[in-house]
Amino acid sequence: MFNPIKPALLMLMYFSALTGIIYPLIVTFSAQAFLPRQANGSLIIDDNNQALGSELIGQAFSRPEYFWGRPSATSPHPYNAGASSGANQGPANPALLEAVQTRIKALRNADPKNTKPIPVDLVTASASGLDPDISPAAAVFQIERIAAARHLPVPKVQELVKRYTEPRLWRILGEPRVNVLKLNLALDQRLK
Repeated sequence: MFNPIKPALLMLMYFSALTGIIYPLIVTFSAQAFLPRQANGSLIIDDNNQALGSELIGQAFSRPEYFWGRPSATSPHPYNAGASSGANQGPANPALLEAVQTRIKALRNADPKNTKPIPVDLVTASASGLDPDISPAAAVFQIERIAAARHLPVPKVQELVKRYTEPRLWRILGEPRVNVLKLNLALDQRLK
């Protein structure tokens, strides 16, 4: 009767140690040794060694002198990494239509002179609700508002957008994108 229990307990202890202790330690030490910046959250650190944010998680910007990111679907706080999820609203859902119309109104009120079509990523949330990037078109849409709010020449803001536009990964995967936090920090001259 006890013959099958002893090997089963030994296997339980062996695999618990292997998958619960040894494997996590190997992965953690490897990540810290070979990719420490990524393993620690891809944080953007200023000159005073203060974390300004992560390249991987968006932040809420609403003042007119900053680029605005893609809306967050996390609630009750925007860009809450602990509540990552999409809004889960289909195109026929009246709540989605209302949210998009509210975002369009906010963008139009912030820059009444701008009559260009609004890029979709400025009015719809991403699947995770944490997207740190916007499309180059969404950045270009906001250039004149930011230039006016900061009393900067439009070409200077255009140059910043161009400099912080990241290409497709390996030139084939994904789409070009602009990291909103990096761009706003560059505007504040906190990111060189």
